[in-house]
Amino acid sequence: MAIQKLAIDDFLQLAKEHTVIDVRSPGEYNHAHIPGALNLPLFSDEERKVVGTTYKQQSREDAIKIGLDYYGTKMRTMVEQVEAWLQEKTDKTVLVHCWRGGMRSAGVAWLLDLYGFKVYTLVGGYKAFRTKVLTQFTKQHTFRVIGGYTGSGKTEVLHKMNGSIIDLEAIASHRGSAFGAMEGVAAPSQEMFENKLALQLVQHEWEIIWLEDESQRIGHVNIPHELWKQMRASQVYFLEVPFEERLQYIVADYGRKDKEKLVNAIIRIQKRLGPLETKTAVNHLLEDNIKDCFEILLKYYDKQYNKGLLERAPDTIHKISCNSVDAANNAILLTNTIRQHG
Repeated sequence: MAIQKLAIDDFLQLAKEHTVIDVRSPGEYNHAHIPGALNLPLFSDEERKVVGTTYKQQSREDAIKIGLDYYGTKMRTMVEQVEAWLQEKTDKTVLVHCWRGGMRSAGVAWLLDLYGFKVYTLVGGYKAFRTKVLTQFTKQHTFRVIGGYTGSGKTEVLHKMNGSIIDLEAIASHRGSAFGAMEGVAAPSQEMFENKLALQLVQHEWEIIWLEDESQRIGHVNIPHELWKQMRASQVYFLEVPFEERLQYIVADYGRKDKEKLVNAIIRIQKRLGPLETKTAVNHLLEDNIKDCFEILLKYYDKQYNKGLLERAPDTIHKISCNSVDAANNAILLTNTIRQHG
């Protein structure tokens, strides 16, 4: 069987059905990769460093010889690993890539083809994928944005909507405030966040996409600037939920969290919260007066959100009166607003 080379769009299309194998080093892969790709490193991080140094300081030929020394001992285990990955599949097709679509992917593709797998490689490698990612953020998308003060249940409403949605907080593994880190879930690198987001944009490219209103920064990552500008210019459907209802929701949601982590989160916003409010909020928390603590914090976040709302064009904001934090009912109210006003 001949190895076939694919451009990025065709590669991603086949990736929906077949196993993608990233043969870069573990360090490269762990930093960021094509979502869903499996790592079959041709070289370890240290081996890659040795080969690269030899290439620069000696010659291409010397680097290839050292690379072959490393590769030769791994051939059998690499084939067996791919067999294990594909044991549930009847179609033994794999998509292989490295950084630039050079010798690393060519070497592994040769081995897998020799053994009997159907092999495709990516022209331009992971670098071509990253070009696709960054281009995606400059394209025009049709967004509808769900807004609302903290505690309005925006994320829950988002997941009740019919049609295409992108959950930015899920991609970022963060719920968008100083208190928003998701327990036991590692935050992605900026590059990995972009990779996941771009693939979802590709998936919904010609559709209306529902998003939750976010600051440009979500936890440790940033929404790419050009994309965020599009979000800010899009129609926003603002859920007006009474303060007390939101406070009850927040207390029920965050009140169970580790007290030390909550105190640390309050300290992180102390410059903007102010020394008196910070001290009062922490004291309430230490005294198990959760409701009064979160009342201070909710008022602070309301002010912050309101600043962002005032930066939007007034004719892009559609306010929806909601009696409570009821995702199913509020999604219906939102849908009815769309039908009435578009």
